Amino acid sequence: MRIAVLALQGAFLEHRQMLERLGVESFEVRQLRDWQQPKDGLIIPGGESTTMMRLLHDLQLYDPIRKAIQEGLPTFGTCAGLILLDQQHLGTMDIDARRNAYGRQLGSFHTEAAFRGFGHPVPMTFIRAPYINKVGDGVEVLAKVDGRIVAARQGRQLVTAFHPELDEDLSVHRLFLDAV
Repeated sequence: MRIAVLALQGAFLEHRQMLERLGVESFEVRQLRDWQQPKDGLIIPGGESTTMMRLLHDLQLYDPIRKAIQEGLPTFGTCAGLILLDQQHLGTMDIDARRNAYGRQLGSFHTEAAFRGFGHPVPMTFIRAPYINKVGDGVEVLAKVDGRIVAARQGRQLVTAFHPELDEDLSVHRLFLDAV
């Protein structure tokens, strides 16, 4: 198994470290030739969604990434990655995200909450995080914090508003890998 990690911004290194802990090979995608390598899945980390969208277009990654996801490439988006997969951006998940829903950097926080299918609470680190305002048909809500949707799945796409790569718990990454 080989996972591509979009490495334009954000905690891409931390995602790669989580995959390494799980015994999974990964590589960074910084340009089109990186994307053209064989892969079994994709992780889109956090960052600033407007900048990431601009870079996807500038680097000619937008269309091939969108096409691969639409064709079933297992994809995991965290924070800005959640935003990029919503209907207003790549449009591959039937979700509507509210950007910076928890405010600025000072609005960042850590909590633990129930996560559908797990028998234990999951640690959740939120940094200028979005949440999901609305889900369409076929989207499964996996976790809520304070009544707001912070994790969901649709087909082979998984999104979290929080950063599981910044905590020690491997459960969410394992869930992603189960779809690969």
